[in-house]
Amino acid sequence: MGDHTECLQIDYDPTLITFDDIARHFWSSHNSNRGNYKGRQYLSVFLYQDIDQKDAIEKNKTEIQTKNSQLIGTEIAPLVHFTLAEEKHQKYYLKRYSNATQKLREHFLTEEAFTDATLVARLNSFVKGYGTLSSLKEEIMHWDKEEAGKIISLVDALKW
Repeated sequence: MGDHTECLQIDYDPTLITFDDIARHFWSSHNSNRGNYKGRQYLSVFLYQDIDQKDAIEKNKTEIQTKNSQLIGTEIAPLVHFTLAEEKHQKYYLKRYSNATQKLREHFLTEEAFTDATLVARLNSFVKGYGTLSSLKEEIMHWDKEEAGKIISLVDALKW
């Protein structure tokens, strides 16, 4: 498998959410006290791209650390290189629904568009058990207003 750490890279619109908000969510929603790793695959790590991101990460870490009696074991390091997971690992949970996946692939036309689509990522988390279909549809209504109706129609047409 090689010496790597599984992680995700977030593309975000800073007019909608700040990096500080993302950092705060990260620290509040994962177990930062895990340790005793036998390798790097499941290491708890937060990677930054510039000094402003590093400062936001460390500021939020300090705030969490003062409220937490356990030492935070999350590594903070610069992002040197990011490699997408192999195709078979992309949207892993959604791919268990072959009819839905096929319809989505037809809609997005290319593998890259399928892999990069916000809708596909959100559906992957939905089938994993995060959120409900109605909450996802409500979220979609806040996306591009011209596309929202089409996207909801596509979601409704999927066979689970």
